[in-house]
Amino acid sequence: MRTLVIGDIHSGLKGLKQVLRKVAPSSTDRFIFLGDYVDGWSEAAETVSFLIDFSNKYECVFIRGNHDYLVYQYLKKGDTNPMWLAHGGEASKKSYDSLLSEEKKKHLQFYKELTNYYIDTENRLFVHAGFTNIKGPQYEHFANLVFWDRTLWEMAVSLDTHISEEDIRYPKRLRLFKEIFIGHTPVTRMNSTVPLHFGNVWNIDTGAAFKGPLSIMDVDTKEVWQSEAIYQLYPLENGRN
Repeated sequence: MRTLVIGDIHSGLKGLKQVLRKVAPSSTDRFIFLGDYVDGWSEAAETVSFLIDFSNKYECVFIRGNHDYLVYQYLKKGDTNPMWLAHGGEASKKSYDSLLSEEKKKHLQFYKELTNYYIDTENRLFVHAGFTNIKGPQYEHFANLVFWDRTLWEMAVSLDTHISEEDIRYPKRLRLFKEIFIGHTPVTRMNSTVPLHFGNVWNIDTGAAFKGPLSIMDVDTKEVWQSEAIYQLYPLENGRN
């Protein structure tokens, strides 16, 4: 059984289909999606419809991302947050404006049932962004922080590579889990288009919303599969650039 973790998609359905063909899904695979399924390219509603169908065939865990939260607020309450619209929301809004009401109900249920984080039987944490509470994400005072936080990744990046987990200086937050898998902050900001890791934190967001590819990683072997750079699959669109 493979456990496969998927980075931020941002409505790049063409890239998702492409990289899944490379993975060649098996009925014994488990897929853990790190969130931000929408906001970016033009196929927001189409991406979620695909994921709903995909979950009927394969075991899936869907983590909630900040953009998923914002789209849910729009679909449920009509909230058109200007910041959201400027950062991919306008494309999602257009995609959803043509969705049939019955399909929209399925999407609302999908967004509602997203989980804020997932911890597997090997004590590996999967979360969209991070957490700040020294006891773990389940103790956060503000539950939504887990899909907005960037301090966990910033802390991991700043680690001295010579510090071991046994060292008193090693961050207590990171000691809580065997490994932590996140998205949210594109590694393209560090001039990379492949997943990066510092300490025991792996960042799988390879910039699909911008100029990077979409990535899937086997959490055990660390084998990585990637699509083409998503912008090349949507040549007439700007994404979040």
